Amino acid sequence: MFESLTERFDKAFKLLKGQGHITEINVAETLKDIRRALLDADVSYKIAKNFTETVKEKALGRDVLTAVSPGQLMVKIVNEELAELMGTEHSEINLKGNPSVILIAGLQGSGKTTFSAKLAKYLQGKKSKKVLLTACDVYRPAAIEQLKVLGEQIDTEVYSDLESKDPVSIAKKAVVHAKKMGHQVVIVDTAGRLAIDEQMMKEISELKKSLNPHEILFVVDSMTGQDAVNTAKAFNDKLDYDGVVLTKLDGDTRGGAALTIRAVVDKPIKFVGIGEKVDAIDVFHPKRMADRILGMGDIVSLVEKAQEQYDAEEARKLQKKIAKNQFSFDDFLAQLQQIKKMGNVKDLVGMIPGMGKAMKNMDVDDDAFKGIEAIIQSMTPYERANPTVLNGSRRKRIAAGSGTSIQEVNKLIKQFDDTRKMMKMMSGGGGKMKNMMKAMSGMKK
Repeated sequence: MFESLTERFDKAFKLLKGQGHITEINVAETLKDIRRALLDADVSYKIAKNFTETVKEKALGRDVLTAVSPGQLMVKIVNEELAELMGTEHSEINLKGNPSVILIAGLQGSGKTTFSAKLAKYLQGKKSKKVLLTACDVYRPAAIEQLKVLGEQIDTEVYSDLESKDPVSIAKKAVVHAKKMGHQVVIVDTAGRLAIDEQMMKEISELKKSLNPHEILFVVDSMTGQDAVNTAKAFNDKLDYDGVVLTKLDGDTRGGAALTIRAVVDKPIKFVGIGEKVDAIDVFHPKRMADRILGMGDIVSLVEKAQEQYDAEEARKLQKKIAKNQFSFDDFLAQLQQIKKMGNVKDLVGMIPGMGKAMKNMDVDDDAFKGIEAIIQSMTPYERANPTVLNGSRRKRIAAGSGTSIQEVNKLIKQFDDTRKMMKMMSGGGGKMKNMMKAMSGMKK
C-alpha cells in the first residue's frame, strides 16, 4: 500500500542529503516535491498546502542537532505531521453497551458486508465477545445469503427475517434476540446505494434513531481517493458517525483517502481492510501508518501479529528439540504455517524497517512457500523426522513427487541443515536461542 507515495517522498528527501544545514532555499525545493506527491496521491490542494506550510514552519524553526542531518530532520518532521494529519492516536471501538450495537453504513460496493464479518471475527478473537450479525440489507440480491455464508466461515450467528422488508423492525428484533441469547455485540449490516440518495439517508437515519447505537462506522473504499473523502463528509453531515473504516487499502498505492479523511470529517479512522480474507483487518494506528508511508516499516505491528500466532507451550517443546538436535522437517513446516497465518508475506516483510523499498519490485504472493511445502510433504514421515537418510535416490523421488527439480530439493535440505546447526549452536551453553525462547514464554502470561 502507498507504494507510489513512499517512492515520491523518498525522492524529495534526497534533495537534502549532503546539505550542511536547513535553509529556506533547500527546504522550498523539497516541500515542492512533497506537495506534488500529496496532490498526485489525491490529497486536496488545501490540505496539501497547509501540510507543507506547517512542515516548513517547523523545519526552519528548529536547530539541527549535530547528530542529525537536515534530511533526517525533515523525515522526522514530515513523519510527525503525517501522523497528526491522520489522527495521532489510535481510537478504540465503543463496546460499553449490553449488548453493544454497532451500525455499519456506506455506499454499495464499499465492502460493508465483508467488513461486518471481519469485525465480528476480530471482536470474537481479540475481545472475546459473543457477536450477532444482523442482515438489514433487504434490497441487494443475495446480500442476506452473503452474510450467512460469511457467518458460517467465522462460526457466528446471523439474524435475518426474510418475511420483512423493514430494516428498522429487523434490527430491533435482532437486539431483542441478542439479549435473550446472551450476545454481547450486535453488528447491523445496512443497505447501500450506488450513490448518495434521499431514501438511503432517510433509512439509515431511522435506524440510528430507533437503535441508538453505541458505535456507527462508515465504510468507504479507499481506492476511490478524493471521492471517498467527499462521500465520508456527506454521510457525516447526516449521520454524525463515530469512525471510518477504509477498505481495500492493500490495493491503494496512492493513499489520499487515508491521509485526508480525518482532516475533512474530524472523525478517526478505526479500522482498515487489507485483503479479501475474513481475518484481513487491521486496527488503524496513525503513527505506525506514517512510519510505513515513509519507508520506516512497522515493527510493532509485526511483533503483534507474531504474538497472535505464538504458543508458549509449543515454543518450550521446540526448544527441547533444538537442544537435542531433533528439529525436524515437520517442525520446519509447522513454523512456515505459523508465518502464513500472520498474513500476506510481502506486507509482513514490508513491516521490517528498510525492507519496503527492497521488496518494491518483487512479486511475493501468498504462495511464496508453496514449493517448500510441496517438497516437505513429498517426504515420508520417517524422512521428515530423520533428514540424514535423504540420499540421492530419495531426493530424486521427492523432486518428482513435488513437481520441483532435484536442485531445489538439494537447496532446501542444505538450508535446513544450516538452520539446524545454527539453532543447535545458539541453544547450547545458555546461548541466545535459549534466552529468546525464555523471553517469548512470558509474552502472553
